[in-house]
Amino acid sequence: MSTPEPPARPGGQNERLRPLVTTVPYVLLAVLAVVTLVIKHGSGGSLLIDLGLCAAAALWILWMFTLHPAWWERAGVMGVFFAGLVLLIGVLVHRDPWFGLLTPAGYFYAFGLLPWPWRLAGVAAVALESGAAQTDSVPKDTPVGLVLFAAVLAVNVAGMCGLAWWDWDTDQRNEQRVQALAQAREANRRLQATLTENAGLHRQLVVQAREAGVLDERQRMAREIHDTLAQGLIGIVTQLQAAEQAGDGTERWRQHFALATRMARESLAEARRSVEALRPQPLETAGLGEALAGVADRWSVLHGVTAGVTTTGTARPMQPEAELALLRAAQEALANVARHAGASAVTLSLGYLDEEVTLEVSDDGCGFVPSAARVPAAAPAAVTPDGVTSDGSPSDGFTSGAGPAVAGGGFGLKAMRERIEALSGTLRVQSEPGSGTTVSARVPHGIAEAGA
Repeated sequence: MSTPEPPARPGGQNERLRPLVTTVPYVLLAVLAVVTLVIKHGSGGSLLIDLGLCAAAALWILWMFTLHPAWWERAGVMGVFFAGLVLLIGVLVHRDPWFGLLTPAGYFYAFGLLPWPWRLAGVAAVALESGAAQTDSVPKDTPVGLVLFAAVLAVNVAGMCGLAWWDWDTDQRNEQRVQALAQAREANRRLQATLTENAGLHRQLVVQAREAGVLDERQRMAREIHDTLAQGLIGIVTQLQAAEQAGDGTERWRQHFALATRMARESLAEARRSVEALRPQPLETAGLGEALAGVADRWSVLHGVTAGVTTTGTARPMQPEAELALLRAAQEALANVARHAGASAVTLSLGYLDEEVTLEVSDDGCGFVPSAARVPAAAPAAVTPDGVTSDGSPSDGFTSGAGPAVAGGGFGLKAMRERIEALSGTLRVQSEPGSGTTVSARVPHGIAEAGA
């Protein structure tokens, strides 16, 4: 048997049964002893036996239950106690039917002490004693009497066992409700903990997003400064050095000075547009093909190298990010040609294919080995009045290695790759010494098309 709950446990039915199992049995025994004394005051030995049985029942309850509350938790001890009490009640009822009034005490102990399903057996035993007391005057030697006796016993047993089952079912439902409430509280606690954790993660994500935004903006400004201010300043320095070398050639001096002035103004405008995150001016007034043609014309005039632009396929609208990336790639490629290639001609090819938009910048310059390591900067070359170094390449006013700067050592190629790869595109540089260089950028249509 499982351990029963003690009748004195606070709360619930056992708490309600506490006075019934600690006080009522003694009161009933005292009342029934007085009744027996009144009814059998002249019976002599029979009266003494009844009073002795009442005293034995009181002492049994006192010792086994009242004086030892710790035993309430011991199912075996309580089973012995209940069985002894049922036996004493049965003897008293058999001797005198009015002791059937003591059976409520048996019910109290059965409901308060016996676990399920032993409670049914205890209740049934007490119900049989109660029914026997109720039918004491019914003759048992006639069929009618036997039927009446059996009916009374059945009604007592069925009614009290039904009440016991209903009581047990109510306890089970209450226990389930208590467990459900405990589970709900635990779920709420876990939910609150999860919400607190999610709030912390959200704060972390906000901080990370803010930091990522700051980093992206720094990278954008770095690319814009390199593609606009740095390139413009290089051109200005080149023209000023050429003007310085022009000497007394007033016309040539003015030409270089005018080009430097124009480049300074364009660089200032581009700087303002970069700070305001606006599109480059060539893309504001024309499509990508026309913007590339304008960039190539100005570059050709500035460096004295023929630059042509060809467009294949049907032009289509593109996202501003894709147009800007391809335009900046062309500008960086042209700047590298001017600084390192010593080319006589450059070709820019814009292609609108079925799956992607392509841009290739090819020159017929000296070429390089793309996998070569960075070469230390060479000594400054003399600048001619035309703004060309003594080795045949356009001067940028600084010393730089030849091929390796394009092959991956400089910030320009890194910026080009970042722009193109951010659009899920690819950037490739193909070159061989003496065979020129081709820079190829490709952007998928799904990214490049406007509204995609």
